[in-house]
Amino acid sequence: MKLDTIIHGGRVVTARKTVLADVGIRGEKIVAIGPRLAKTSADGAKLVSAQGRYVIPGGVDAHVHLALPFCGTVSADDYDSGTRAAACGGVTTLIDFAIPYGEETLQQAVDNWQGRAAGKACVDYSLHLAITNWERQKQDIKRMIDQGIPTFKEFMIYAAQGWQSDDAAIYGALETLRDLGGMLCVHAESSRVLDMLIERHHTPAEMKKHGAYLHTLTRPNFIEAEAIERAIRWTKATGGRLFVVHMSTGEGADLVKRAQEDGVHVLAETCAQYLALDDRVFAGKDGHLYATCPQIKKPQDQKRLWAGLKNGEVCSISTDTCTFTRAQKAMWNGDWTKIPMGMPGLETLLPVVYTQGVLKRRLTVNQFVDKCCTAPARVMGLYPRKGTLQIGSDADLAIVHPTQKRKVDWHQMQTNCDWSPYQGWNLAGFAEHTFCRGQQVVADYKFVGRNGHGQFIPRANPGQV
Repeated sequence: MKLDTIIHGGRVVTARKTVLADVGIRGEKIVAIGPRLAKTSADGAKLVSAQGRYVIPGGVDAHVHLALPFCGTVSADDYDSGTRAAACGGVTTLIDFAIPYGEETLQQAVDNWQGRAAGKACVDYSLHLAITNWERQKQDIKRMIDQGIPTFKEFMIYAAQGWQSDDAAIYGALETLRDLGGMLCVHAESSRVLDMLIERHHTPAEMKKHGAYLHTLTRPNFIEAEAIERAIRWTKATGGRLFVVHMSTGEGADLVKRAQEDGVHVLAETCAQYLALDDRVFAGKDGHLYATCPQIKKPQDQKRLWAGLKNGEVCSISTDTCTFTRAQKAMWNGDWTKIPMGMPGLETLLPVVYTQGVLKRRLTVNQFVDKCCTAPARVMGLYPRKGTLQIGSDADLAIVHPTQKRKVDWHQMQTNCDWSPYQGWNLAGFAEHTFCRGQQVVADYKFVGRNGHGQFIPRANPGQV
């Protein structure tokens, strides 16, 4: 068998098993997995040693925001720096959110985001579509699904941005997507009570006393939990399919578990920051840097989310990457309501989850692969092209050392950000080598890919686990 590249000597890890095997690549696909390929099929092939390493599927980050206009600025990582960061973190496919602004149509939003990616993306990408005006945009849903975008997002907050959907819009979207085979992603927070709490605490005295910790004080756990409960109720009533994005609370995990046991088609992701950080970060000197939406919660929420990952009610892990520099974050000037919300995360997704999960025995290495690679690919309609190592799949893979750690230092990373939420942490799980559709994009921890290699990947049949 003629092969272009052979990854040899490593332990091949999938969501179900770990085997000592070589991986043979021809063109953009995996065409062989088995013993001794390096001896029997090496004529003319590039040999890459994975001796003493894990060979895992390329990560799938199903929740990112690149070059997003938000909070009066534009997120700092675009399809150049963002996809380079992804590659160096072992992520080979990401899914961004195309958002219509003003009177834009869904098609215009897709065109805008495709324009941002064109000629820049170094790894593969796909898109979700945000619904910002249900009555105006609902007639375009089928056309978007036909273009390979079967997942749509509605925000239960962000009225000021013009993004918010009410209960009727969520109900209508669930019905329509049920009939068309799509899935609704929901940002679940209860806006009316949230806005009231923000207004109540938005005083000079409170801001001087609490600073960025007001981000926690005004977003108690029930803000997320009540919204998840409502979204689940509409999903049960319609028979639709729901995906709760960036779930941050233990209460949310409890609600999802009960709904699944009740036969409701609801799935949920969490994010690396909710698993590794807690809300004490907001009390520090640079607490405002950590502002995200939903915000980082408490240690007991971390514990419940880890349990949910192991038990299955939390199906996958993403980043919600939305990068803002120190200068952008400084726009807050002491007022937490003006902080651009979001953090960098693409390059550290797999290392954070591997170190905090596998090395701390919260997850097996196979569960790690499932939550960061296979499950997001299945849920988002990318499997088996993405998210696994099998014959016929895209040759997307990362080679990682099982124990060797590297110190996180934003100076040495691909992001345009000038800080990291994990600065100084020693993490294992960085990609020593990364391949995306057969092309090596990382070699010896250094980016060696090229802009424009990444392709838009159409999707179908979301919501499968």
